[in-house]
Amino acid sequence: MSFLDQIVGAAGAISGQQSQGSNTLLNSVMQLVNNPQTGGLSGLVQSFQNGGLGEIAKSWVSTGQNLPISAEQIQSVLGNEQLQSLASQLGIDTSQLSGHLAELLPQIVDKLTPNGTIPEGNDLMTQGMGLLKGKLFG
Repeated sequence: MSFLDQIVGAAGAISGQQSQGSNTLLNSVMQLVNNPQTGGLSGLVQSFQNGGLGEIAKSWVSTGQNLPISAEQIQSVLGNEQLQSLASQLGIDTSQLSGHLAELLPQIVDKLTPNGTIPEGNDLMTQGMGLLKGKLFG
């Protein structure tokens, strides 16, 4: 099963809907990864470093195996305000969202950094959604 199959399958299972629900979850995760207010992907990785989880985030970017992260660790780094905003968009509570992010975020960051480095100057939302559109609508 490819990465995108896993993401689409996980998103569908999470949302309990077909591709529209999957697209909504993935869009929300990509918004988090590409949020200019938090510095995009590099800012997100920096947040994990600042929260004492730098080795975990570094593993997602590197070419090696991704270290796991817990829902509680996601909550401690991202904070309630940011999680509540995303959770309300999806119609789920923050603890559910944190669990889903713990599953999806390592895979998405890993896929967006295939060479072991964070791309500079790229629009990650466009890149990520391009990957998804090809999978969902191709």
